[in-house]
Amino acid sequence: MQMTLHIGMSGDLVDILSRLRPAFPDLPPYPSLDPISQLVKSLISSRTRDEVSWPVFGGLIALYPRWDLMALASIKALETALAGVTFPEAKAATLSRVLHELAAGQSGFDLGFLGGMPVDQALEWLRRFEGVGMEIGVATLNLSTLRRPAFVIDTHVLRILQRYGLVSQAADSRKAYRAVMGCAGEWNADELFELHRLMKALGQRRCGKLDIVCAGCPLAGSCAKRIQ
Repeated sequence: MQMTLHIGMSGDLVDILSRLRPAFPDLPPYPSLDPISQLVKSLISSRTRDEVSWPVFGGLIALYPRWDLMALASIKALETALAGVTFPEAKAATLSRVLHELAAGQSGFDLGFLGGMPVDQALEWLRRFEGVGMEIGVATLNLSTLRRPAFVIDTHVLRILQRYGLVSQAADSRKAYRAVMGCAGEWNADELFELHRLMKALGQRRCGKLDIVCAGCPLAGSCAKRIQ
């Protein structure tokens, strides 16, 4: 049976980070969002490029400046507001459902308490909402102002991990997350945040699903040795 985890992952992660840093010096700053804002942003941006999802998110916030107002909006109205992202109908339904459940909860829309919970426990709390998977839950914890030590694995990052040989081709985002976090050791939230952004950039600009540009890739030498 093929192992999910590549045995040298700990050193590989350090090597990947050091190689990608000079390769992508032009990454724009990532806006610092509070946890509920990041949760909503992540819910609507799945399978959608940032240059599309950020303006849609901005328009959504302008239309509904309070979360209770957004929760009261009809699914059809939310779908219209989400025009431009992929699967707006499904995302509108998920967004409405999650906001309704949050509104009914004891803490409402304030998710700051997640900062005081163990990361795994906070992740499971978020994932209890239908439609909130690993990527959205981890993004809420790491990319928001909570800045928890958790590694966001989107489709681009998972593809890089698989192609580089750090996880098996059969590994899903949950297995890949456990593998990376199991080897990340004392990596802090900012380092995991930076690694995610750099690997995502590599997946978007050079190592796409179909468009693969190996020439000049900062990981090409090591990656080629692991192609099975």
